[in-house]
Amino acid sequence: MATTTTTAADVAVEQQQQELKKGIAEFYDESSLTWENIWGEHMHHGFYDNDVVDVQLSDHRSAQIRMVEQALAFANVHDDSEKKPKSIVDVGCGIGGSSRYLAKKYGAECCGITLSPVQAERAQALADAQGLGDKVSFQVADALNQPFPDGKFNLVWSMESGEHMPDKLKFVSELVRVAAPGATIIIVTWCHRDLSPDEKSLRPEEEKILNKICSSFYLPAWCSAADYVKLLESLSLQDIKSADWSGNVAPFWPAVIKTALSWKGITSLLRSGNANFYILIWRDSNNNIRVLIRSYSCLKFIRMEDHKRGNGNAIDD
Repeated sequence: MATTTTTAADVAVEQQQQELKKGIAEFYDESSLTWENIWGEHMHHGFYDNDVVDVQLSDHRSAQIRMVEQALAFANVHDDSEKKPKSIVDVGCGIGGSSRYLAKKYGAECCGITLSPVQAERAQALADAQGLGDKVSFQVADALNQPFPDGKFNLVWSMESGEHMPDKLKFVSELVRVAAPGATIIIVTWCHRDLSPDEKSLRPEEEKILNKICSSFYLPAWCSAADYVKLLESLSLQDIKSADWSGNVAPFWPAVIKTALSWKGITSLLRSGNANFYILIWRDSNNNIRVLIRSYSCLKFIRMEDHKRGNGNAIDD
């Protein structure tokens, strides 16, 4: 009978991941009310035309809805009664903006999971207030160990949660596990840029910037969209698509910075008691201000009937 030996390295990795999960939960416990007060119930970027310049706060909120619709269109999620999703999981649900939107759009049942008890409670309160308490539910759970049976959902949705996952293989494998055969899986996530063929890593100045972002937002090591595609291919998934939407989200972070420095932003921070608020911008060699996101990607893939797990060596996080 085979035995499994736990090494000191395994223990250290497990401890590191537990500390990361605790940090993520506390970060969102503290910051979610502030975000909702300023930006509303969708805790993610908006989607804009590439040539947009001056945008008002109401336009940003519309752009957040547009981001949801853009992801659905990119993945060819159907609206017709026969093919539309009936059961949805929202992995890293925030305060449930996507969950409620998708439940209303498709008349589907939706389960949202988050590490933050504050988010789960607030998400359920909003669902109940909107008359969706019988359609949408929320719970505290780990995306890397989801509390759902195999093959439960025919739409698996991850809007800006993948960047928090320390083990990208386990993250994707769990999304696939809970997906029904033929289900659509959508990941919209922060990535670093794809490396060129002659590069083995990011440039030192890029690594330095990413390390600042990671320490501020409780993010583990990043990967590129190309890394994600390679991983998905290793798992024998089908109909894999990816797109870089960096230009389409670029107007969002200047607006976040602007509102954070506004009177409403400052008073919201004070009311929430959130003292750990970070604004990360930098200047390049030409003294141009650069915003936070280096690459912002949407990926879509299908779990097929004959899905088999690959060896999973595509990413070493």
